Amino acid sequence: MLNIVKHRYLYFLISLIAILPGIAAVLVWGLPTGIDFTGGSLLEIKFESALPSSEKVHEILTEFGFPDAKVQTAGDDKLIIRTKAMSEGAEVLILAEIESRFNTDVVLDKFESVGPSIGKEVAQRAAGAVGLAALGILAYITYAFRGVNHAFRYGVAAIIAMLHDVILVLGIESILGHYLGWEADALFLTALLTVIGFSVHDSIVVFDRIRENERLHRQLDYETLVNHSIVQTLDRSINTQLTVMLTLLALVLFGGSTIRHFVVILLIGVFSGTYSSIFNAAPILVVWENKEWRSWFKRTPA
Repeated sequence: MLNIVKHRYLYFLISLIAILPGIAAVLVWGLPTGIDFTGGSLLEIKFESALPSSEKVHEILTEFGFPDAKVQTAGDDKLIIRTKAMSEGAEVLILAEIESRFNTDVVLDKFESVGPSIGKEVAQRAAGAVGLAALGILAYITYAFRGVNHAFRYGVAAIIAMLHDVILVLGIESILGHYLGWEADALFLTALLTVIGFSVHDSIVVFDRIRENERLHRQLDYETLVNHSIVQTLDRSINTQLTVMLTLLALVLFGGSTIRHFVVILLIGVFSGTYSSIFNAAPILVVWENKEWRSWFKRTPA
C-alpha cells in the first residue's frame, strides 16, 4: 500500500518551500490592494477604433494630476484605468481629452469610485470575514467529530492546512501583482474564501474516513489507520478536484481577460487545497498523536 504518512516531513518541507517565496514577496512588496480596499476610481473605456498604447493614455492621466494611475489593456478594444479617487466630473474631462488626442470615439463601460474611508472599512471587514470563517470552521469540525478522541485536533489540523493555502494564495498574489500589475479586489476576496471552502471540504472528507476506520479497524495503530484513510480517499479527492481544475484551466485559456485574475487565483488555491488536505492535514494528526515535537530538537546519539 502507498505510504503517504511515512514521508510526512518531506511533504511538510515541500509546503514550506512553496510558501516561503510568497511570504518574502509580501514582506518586500506587500499585497497590491485595489480600490475596493484602498479607495480610488476605476474606469473601463471601450475604443471604437485602434487602441492607443497604455503609455500614451498614462501621459494624459499625468497631465490631469494622476501620475500614479495604472493602465492595462483588456482585450482588443478596452483599457482599464485605476487611479486615486477622482473628483466629480473628472472622468468626463479625461474621456474628452482622450477622444481629442487620439481622434476616436470612446465609450465609458464602467466607472466606480470608492472613498478611502470606505475602502479601509471594507479591508477590515474582509480580514474579519476570513478570521470569522476560521473560527467557525474550528468550532464546526470540533463539534462534528465530537465522537472521536481529541476532536479538537481535527479542527486545528484543518485550520493549519487552510492557512497554508491562504498564505500561498496571498504570496502568489503579491508576486503576480508586482510583475503583472494585478491587484487584490473584491473578486480576489471571493476567490480566497472559495479556496478556504475547498480546502476545508477536502480535509473533512479525509477526516471522516479516519473516523469510520477508527470504528472498523480498532487493532490498527493510529499512523497506519490515517495512512489507510488517506489512500482510500485519494482517488476521490484527486478526481473531484481535477475536474474543477480542468474547468478553471479552460477559463484561463479561453475566458475573458476581466476574469482571468479571479480564475488563476482559484486554480492555484484549489491545487494547493488538494495538496494540503492530503499531505498536510491528516499527517498533522499523526504528528500530534505521537507528540513528535519532543524529538525534533534532540541530537541523535553518535
